[in-house]
Amino acid sequence: MKKKVFVFFPDGVGLRNFAFTDFKAVGEQMGFDITYWNNTIFSLKDNLGFKEVKIDNHQIHPLTPIYSRARKRAELNVSRDKFNDEVYPTYKFPFSYKGVKNTFKSVYTKLLIGLYSSEKGIGKLRHKIDDLERKNPKYAYCKAQLELHKPDLIFCTTQRATQSISALLAAKDLGIPTVAFVYSWDNVPKAMQVVNTDYYCVWSDHMKREVLQYYPFIKEPQVFVTGTPQFEPHYDISLKQSREDFCKTHNLDSSKKYICYSGDDETTSPLDQYYLEDLANAVRRLNAKGENLGIIYRKCPVDFTDRYNAVIENNKDIIEVLNPPIWKQIGSQWNQVLPEKEDFKMLYNVCEHSEFVTNVCSSTVFDFVAHDKPCVYYNYEQPQLKKGIRDIGQNYNYVHFRSMPSPEAAVFCTDKNDLEDLVKQILDGQLSNVEEGKKWYEVIVGERPLEASKQIWKALAVILTIK
Repeated sequence: MKKKVFVFFPDGVGLRNFAFTDFKAVGEQMGFDITYWNNTIFSLKDNLGFKEVKIDNHQIHPLTPIYSRARKRAELNVSRDKFNDEVYPTYKFPFSYKGVKNTFKSVYTKLLIGLYSSEKGIGKLRHKIDDLERKNPKYAYCKAQLELHKPDLIFCTTQRATQSISALLAAKDLGIPTVAFVYSWDNVPKAMQVVNTDYYCVWSDHMKREVLQYYPFIKEPQVFVTGTPQFEPHYDISLKQSREDFCKTHNLDSSKKYICYSGDDETTSPLDQYYLEDLANAVRRLNAKGENLGIIYRKCPVDFTDRYNAVIENNKDIIEVLNPPIWKQIGSQWNQVLPEKEDFKMLYNVCEHSEFVTNVCSSTVFDFVAHDKPCVYYNYEQPQLKKGIRDIGQNYNYVHFRSMPSPEAAVFCTDKNDLEDLVKQILDGQLSNVEEGKKWYEVIVGERPLEASKQIWKALAVILTIK
């Protein structure tokens, strides 16, 4: 008899990996009965024809966000002391004291942090969050759904969503095994593990070591190294367009060599538009010397600002704005901006038909290195930097950048006066990070990037045999 697996979407971030790849098809070929347990407002049934159980109750306990924020900050404090490393406080977002409600939340959160910034204290915070969510009406709602549909296992597509807590608690209380996928390459050191599940799927051996290092209550047999479906489409040659077709689709000049500028969200790179301007100025100077270059600007899907508009308008002879990444905004939060399946094809061909990519510390370094294309990371301050604006330089001090096997795993531009020369060297084949970048890619993504979906289903099959 087929084992019934609920693939759980607490929010939209997992759609790209687990609805728009071949993940479902692979699982069905391996004999699983797959239902999507859907907490998003994107209908998998209507849009993709998938079997789904909708969660219409999106309620969380009013105190859960406060305790979750306290838990995160307490974990970061413990990591700072445990590893004697001041990088961990830089992961914290500032408190808000605008209005009575925000002031109360901030003061209460700080009180909890003061009381519970220890390994034992963090455990108490996690238990308190579980207690709150068991009292939340969503817990009983989800429990009733599980009792009705009787899945054999719950696979949660991200470990970082508070919306998942009550649902996963209901599953655990019913004796249904729960598995969480660690969503992003930087999540573990940043204390982004909101849920506690029976098992975890991670991208690589590197990420497994991190999980065991930061969460001593998780034991080695609970963690399965599977890879991530995120990069599988880069190996699907059916997505590839000819250069002529790609340029025609996006109104590009096929005689030009294009450099991709991959935009960032405002939190990561608040002055990002000025790096785009610096690249445009470098390209303009190179074109004056005989090059024929253009820039493809690929917008960050969760950037809702108009901050690039002036730079793009002033350089419209150089900067080509592709249609925004094919994502659909169905809410005001970053995790309510959901990808469309067609975006895989666009990203594949942007990588394939650009000379290289430039950005501020984005994981697009891995997308492009999968296509044997270099990446330039900007790492210099802009003159517009002032008090209250976050310096992008701190990004490169984060723990996940310490996974680089060598400094040559990316091309770093540390002075904007060097940018023109770096671009020229890359175009002339004199400078590249691809060889070292591939080593970094293997550290982060794992040794079998094409087999991630299959490896996840194999892990779930093993878990289902464990009593």
